[in-house]
Amino acid sequence: MYEKAFHSEDISSRSFLVTGGAGFIGSNLVEYLVKYGAGKVRVLDNLSTGFIENLDAYSNYPAFEFIKGDISDPDQCRDACQGMDYVLHQAALGSVPRSVKDPVATNLANVTGFLNMLVAARENNVRRFVYASSSSVYGDSPHLPKVEEQIGNPLSPYAVSKRVDELYADVFAKTYGMEILGLRYFNIFGPRQSPDGPYAAAIPLFMFAVLNNESPFINGDGEQSRDFTFVENAVEANIKSLFCPIEKCNGGVFNIAVGERTTVNQLFEIIRDTAGSQLKANYREERPGDIRHSLAEISKAEDSMGYKPQIKIEQGLQITFQWFKKKFFPQLQ
Repeated sequence: MYEKAFHSEDISSRSFLVTGGAGFIGSNLVEYLVKYGAGKVRVLDNLSTGFIENLDAYSNYPAFEFIKGDISDPDQCRDACQGMDYVLHQAALGSVPRSVKDPVATNLANVTGFLNMLVAARENNVRRFVYASSSSVYGDSPHLPKVEEQIGNPLSPYAVSKRVDELYADVFAKTYGMEILGLRYFNIFGPRQSPDGPYAAAIPLFMFAVLNNESPFINGDGEQSRDFTFVENAVEANIKSLFCPIEKCNGGVFNIAVGERTTVNQLFEIIRDTAGSQLKANYREERPGDIRHSLAEISKAEDSMGYKPQIKIEQGLQITFQWFKKKFFPQLQ
């Protein structure tokens, strides 16, 4: 992946901190930065949901450094930000159902941890702070496509936590003159997304099930729709956020998606057909806190930072399926 650079600047003398860098999106950001010769790539991760093996390929890179630490600890945040030019803040406790079950843990990681990172970045004079928000902040808003200025009431503790992050970011940008951008991710998928655990996302679960010749579960009737977004598009948005003209985007949030809607039933059918399978899905009750439909308007990101997602869902699923097959079912190669 990343055959094409998303930046034109020389990054060989610049330093980057990726929080949550052992996780799915974070490790893809590390891959990009290492591939294009970043001067320093530091990862801060407590490995609660990330995997150190996601970073094994970069352990011998002279400019790579891994810190096992937690963003809920202000001192560890300060240490991690020391000497960094840029912060790509991906560390969070994801999953709507997890937040419904344990809102305190979600708040600790996503609100307290986020605030700790903002303070640490400010104290260390970080040039720019780019963070992961979520389409969950649109809540019960029926408006489609989703535009950044029209949000509804949050439907889960996770959504609340991400909305609070956006409010803090806006205040820090205005109050302290920091350069801060937020990215509202829409259902990111791709290589290194884990199929393990009770809060795994639909795409890795579907792929693992089909490759194992088992029928996956679909929550509800499967007609709920999402703007599924391949991880390379999310990496593009993060890198372009680091270097776009700040007068166009400081303190703002941007939808990061493709601008196309796919139902969960359609998603399963694409994965099943890719595998050459005849399996049928099992249906069960809806998940609490889930929204019915999601579709992003991405023109703000296009205009402000030159974001142009190149990989649509079918191609992204093909790439992801081959990665899953090689990773978990090498005997099928």
